[in-house]
Amino acid sequence: MKPIHFYTIKSSGGLKVEVSNLGAKITKLLIANRKGVVRDIVLGFRTADEWRTQEPYFNAVCGRVANRIKGGTFRIEDTEYRLPQNNGENSLHGGIEGFNAKIWEVVAQSAYEITLRYRSKDGEEGYPGNVMAEVTYTTTKDNRLVIHYTAKTDAPTLVALTQHAFFNLAGEASGRIDDHILQVYADRYTPFDETTCPTGEIRDVEGTPMDFRTPVRIGDRLNDPFFAPGKGIDNNWCLCEADAPKQLRHAATLDADGVRMECWTTMKGLQVYSGNYIRSYVGKSGTMYAPQHAVCLEAQQWPDAIHHEGFPNVMLMPGQQVDETTEYRFS
Repeated sequence: MKPIHFYTIKSSGGLKVEVSNLGAKITKLLIANRKGVVRDIVLGFRTADEWRTQEPYFNAVCGRVANRIKGGTFRIEDTEYRLPQNNGENSLHGGIEGFNAKIWEVVAQSAYEITLRYRSKDGEEGYPGNVMAEVTYTTTKDNRLVIHYTAKTDAPTLVALTQHAFFNLAGEASGRIDDHILQVYADRYTPFDETTCPTGEIRDVEGTPMDFRTPVRIGDRLNDPFFAPGKGIDNNWCLCEADAPKQLRHAATLDADGVRMECWTTMKGLQVYSGNYIRSYVGKSGTMYAPQHAVCLEAQQWPDAIHHEGFPNVMLMPGQQVDETTEYRFS
């Protein structure tokens, strides 16, 4: 297998980010809190071998299609495509070895920006078409981490990418995220079935535990029976109408221990995941990780979109290009 490397970019405002060519992962993200204490706020590991063999989705770019495809099958015209079923009967985050497990090529780098490219071959994990995907990470002087995705194909296929960063704003070794304050700027959500795939309905958050339109302490909702009992949050919010014009929208705000992080995105959905299935690995600071030690704000298209009329389009055709941006803004 190709070697794993790590690259550092940083802004004049103090934001410092380490990125790996393995899965285009963010392996470190250092920012100061209001007292000036600098902390690494993404979970992770110390060695390249640990990054290769342990939690596969930590801080990676997931694809070809992030989140779930029900039954691991989809159709394009008259052809049915079968994907690996790596999440019960569903296909999750691109399959057994999605983009998160691949070695990307670094095609450009400066002190504050890096661009990585991955060429996915026709038939990889069951998907048709050769796809060329790129992700650019940019740090800005006002402490924004800007993530820009592009992708092209030579045959009709599906592409829907996300960044699966596992955040703990109090520091990656600080334990549970109960005291994080979350606000999600969305009026609707997609309910799911017993396999955690959308039913096709779109419901209002009003009067439900999905209503985070005002700030909520995460620990006050984690064990609500509405969510996975004893596990936590792993749900998709609809940031806009499926056919709404593309624009950068304020998706969510997360606060903890003197750090505020805003998520802005051109994507139409936001998956909030409270680290329900984090396994017991020793993290980069020697602390044992456990469930609910991180929260993910995964800007995305809606899960299983290919199977539901009225969901965002995840079909990519030759001559078209995926062009999406997510920003994490720190203060």
